[in-house]
Amino acid sequence: MSHRPQIEEQTNVWSFALQIGFFAGLIWGGVKAVEYYFKFTKIPPWFLAKPFFAASFMNTPAGFWMGWLTFIVFSLLASLLYAALLRKVRGPWAGIGYGAAWWALLYLLVGPSTGMMRWIYRYDWNTILTEISLWLVWGLFIGFSIAFEFTDEREREPTLPGKSSG
Repeated sequence: MSHRPQIEEQTNVWSFALQIGFFAGLIWGGVKAVEYYFKFTKIPPWFLAKPFFAASFMNTPAGFWMGWLTFIVFSLLASLLYAALLRKVRGPWAGIGYGAAWWALLYLLVGPSTGMMRWIYRYDWNTILTEISLWLVWGLFIGFSIAFEFTDEREREPTLPGKSSG
């Protein structure tokens, strides 16, 4: 009986990043909607789509779904960018920093400049902390998911006795 070496199949970076981005947008966009529904934040879940659509449309059910879809598309693009620039960075901190960077860019610069939202000082602390928290876990989800796949993070996971890790 001949023993053939096991060939480890490489994961396609771009299709994997698209999968992670889709689920990041789906999950965290849903969390954003729940936060808004329960009034933890005053920034609506459709804020990313707001510059592209009339306010009367954004306040309809179709506008809500368009906003969620926009969050998914944004997450797809952000995930591709993370995969291109930071996929080899180990651990969770790069992802958390990535989420913080997107929060700062959107909430301190782009958002108020484009009409997505008011300037941050006009919001209460509940809104600010809720939004920061969401973006940190969003970035963690994208960053650590991609890092886990494209670094040796899996080798650091404990294995059960009698089981091999590969």
